[in-house]
Amino acid sequence: MGSSSWENWQLKAKEHLMEPFYILTINLLNLLLPLSFLLLARISCAQYLLTVISYPAEPLLSSSILFSLFLNTNPALLYILVSTVSIATLIHSLTGKLTILSESPGKSYQPRLYTAWILLCTLQVCVGLGIEGSIAAGVDGASFGIEKSLISRVIFFLGLHETMLLWFRTAVKPVVDDACFGVGVPMREERWVDRVAIAMSLGGLWWWRLRDEVESLVVVPEARKEMLMSVGVADFVGWWLYYLTVTTGMVRVVKALLWLAMIFLCTRVRMNNAGDSCEDDNDDDDKV
Repeated sequence: MGSSSWENWQLKAKEHLMEPFYILTINLLNLLLPLSFLLLARISCAQYLLTVISYPAEPLLSSSILFSLFLNTNPALLYILVSTVSIATLIHSLTGKLTILSESPGKSYQPRLYTAWILLCTLQVCVGLGIEGSIAAGVDGASFGIEKSLISRVIFFLGLHETMLLWFRTAVKPVVDDACFGVGVPMREERWVDRVAIAMSLGGLWWWRLRDEVESLVVVPEARKEMLMSVGVADFVGWWLYYLTVTTGMVRVVKALLWLAMIFLCTRVRMNNAGDSCEDDNDDDDKV
C-alpha cells in the first residue's frame, strides 16, 4: 500500500510539473503559423522596396545572409506549407470533414504522425531562419502606412484563429503528445484551457506585430498594379492567402449567425408551445 501510494503521488506530481511545459510547448509551436504569415508579409514588402523604391538594396542584402537567401530563392516551400494548411482549413470549415489529416487513431495513425513531425520541423526551420534574418536586415512589413477596415481585420483574425485551431489539432497536438507521452498512448482530449491559451497567444502576437504587417500581403500587389508593374507569383499567392483566410473567417461568422438564429427559433417555438399548452389547460378548466 505504501509503495502504491508513493507511485501514485509521483505520477500526479509528474503530471502537474509537465502541464505548464505542455501548454507552453503547444503555444510556441502554434505560433509558427501566424509567424509564417508575418514572414511572408515581410518578404513581400522587402521585394517591393528593393525593386520599386530607391531603397538601399545592398546594405539590406548584405546585412543578413539568411534573409538574402530567402529573397533570392523565393520561399516556395513556405508558401506551399501555408497554402496547404489554409486550404485544408477552408475545406474543413465548409464541410466539417477532413480525411487527409484525420485525427482518428488506427493503423494509419503512424504515417500521419510522421507527416505531422515533418511539417512541423520544416515550418519551424523556415520561420525561424526567415524571422531571424528579417530582424537582422531590419525589414518591417508595416512600411506603407495603409490600413484595412476594422471589419476586414476582425474577419481575418477569426479566419487565422480557425486556421490555428486546425494546425493545432492536426500537427501540433499529435507531435507534442507523442513527445511528452510516447507512442501508443491515446491522445489527450482537447481542453478549454488549450483553446484559451491559443486565443491569448494569437491575440498577443496580433496586437504586437501581426495586425500592422500582415496587410502587406494585400497592399504590395495593389501597389504594383497601380504602378503598372507586373505582379509576381509570390505576391499573388500572398494576396490569395490573405483573402483565403478572410473567406474562412466569413464562413465562421456565417456559421455563428446561423447558430444564433437556430437558438432564437428554437426558443420561440418552445415559448409558443408553452403558451399553447397553457391555453389548452385554461380551456379544460373552463369546461369543468
